[in-house]
Amino acid sequence: MHKDVSSDSDGPTGDAASLDADAIPTSLSEYLNRELGEQVSVRRLSAGHSNLTYVVTGSSGTQWILRRPPFGRLQAGAHDVMREYRVLDALSTAQVRVPRVTLASTDAEIFGAPFYLMERQDGEVIRDVSPEWFVGSARRELVLDLAVALAEIHNADPTRLVEAKLGRESGYLARQLKTWGGQWESIKELPTGRDLQDHTAITAWLTENYPGDRPAAVVHGDYKLDNVLVDPATARITAVLDWEMATVGDPLADLGYLLYMTPEPGGEVAMSELTGSVTAQEGCPSHTEIAQAYREARSGDQSYWTPEDLVYYQVLGGWKLATLLEVSYQRHLAGTTDDPFFAELDEGVPRLLSVARSLIPAAG
Repeated sequence: MHKDVSSDSDGPTGDAASLDADAIPTSLSEYLNRELGEQVSVRRLSAGHSNLTYVVTGSSGTQWILRRPPFGRLQAGAHDVMREYRVLDALSTAQVRVPRVTLASTDAEIFGAPFYLMERQDGEVIRDVSPEWFVGSARRELVLDLAVALAEIHNADPTRLVEAKLGRESGYLARQLKTWGGQWESIKELPTGRDLQDHTAITAWLTENYPGDRPAAVVHGDYKLDNVLVDPATARITAVLDWEMATVGDPLADLGYLLYMTPEPGGEVAMSELTGSVTAQEGCPSHTEIAQAYREARSGDQSYWTPEDLVYYQVLGGWKLATLLEVSYQRHLAGTTDDPFFAELDEGVPRLLSVARSLIPAAG
């Protein structure tokens, strides 16, 4: 079963915006019972700070994952789960580790906002606490498989997304600088906005050192350890999750972001909940080894980039993440989100920027 409902939606408003995220309306249960052909139960997963995730369990024992935007008023264009659905659908026949989508709906009467359903994949998510099995060779094997799974994404034909109007073949980096730079300027002007000098310095450096367009690829946009599912028995990735920022662009942006979010053994950890502190342990591979594993798994000519080129993209990744999270922090200050994680961004965003700025080579 695969229902493609791809019309636009303005997202939750009015009463729908104030619903309890754990409450499951009868309208949703009835819709899923009808579309899936069996009685289902639905419960919310607590993981994550972006789109909301729910487990749907059928009477047959089959499980699915449901994704919908957060409750409350959202920034225009943010948390577009229908876009994420279309990306997964476009990649469904590629050699990429993605869950298979099952159905989607833009009818806000069902659950207050658009949502989609995908098959639940086996595996577990690793965040800031090492699981018992993450020891010895498993550490190295998993982190290197992160690089390989990313290469598989970039090896997919980007025209799949271009034809689905999910990306353009040129101008990605320029748009990133304009979009996220503009985001920062807009929130800086809020009554609670912050003028952080590290952000200003990084913005100037990124602009001055802009590398131009690289060969385009499918890019994930938020590729990191806690956005994949891992099989503990093999230390291999079973599925890549959270495709809401996927598009067509510079693949090195994904690789640089992965390196920023994957501290080397003994390396600096900006925010342990976000930046993969578990990879800073002994036995995990270095950034050089991660980049080499990625290069070896890529198809096509990769001679156009060197490891030194990745510094730009690491700085870009930290700058972009800090900007995105500052938006969330301002939502927290405005009282439009009750996620306690966002309160930590008072100090977390400056730390993310500090680490990113420290990567910039000294002028010589």
